Amino acid sequence: MPTPDRTSFEQIVAAGREILESDGPAGLTMQAVATRVGVRAPSLYKRVRDREALHAAVAEASIDALTQRLETAGSDLDTLARAYRSFAQEHPEGFRIMFTSASPHDALTRSAAPLLHAATAVVGDEHALDAARLFTAWATGFLQMELSGAFRLGGDVDRAFEYGLHQLTRALTA
Repeated sequence: MPTPDRTSFEQIVAAGREILESDGPAGLTMQAVATRVGVRAPSLYKRVRDREALHAAVAEASIDALTQRLETAGSDLDTLARAYRSFAQEHPEGFRIMFTSASPHDALTRSAAPLLHAATAVVGDEHALDAARLFTAWATGFLQMELSGAFRLGGDVDRAFEYGLHQLTRALTA
């Protein structure tokens, strides 16, 4: 008689996201996830091929969580930028893993849809992809620096984010 399933792929991924946030990427191991979901590490291999696949699944789940947040945030660039920032602040390691080779391309494509839609409304079809890339590069760079504590010259980082956002959206709408 086969042994009963003691965990699901969804539970494994949820545990992986929790471990990633608490212990960082180095802590996201098959053993750590197995312990968290209450099984032995070899049991995880029924659901997840290896550590690389675990990282890809966690990255995809993080991207999907961001995508859901963006889809419900609204359709203007300012609102999307603030939703993007709040996600990064709440899930800094999940945010970081999205920009690694672990991230599945199709998940990243899905996550771009709300921004492409908003960019199209601002600059039109011809320049929407370019505007979305510009916007993403600025916001991601700002957030990576913010999360790493790189803004050390003083001043109000929230105000700096709003200033950059205002300048960028003003330039795109000009």
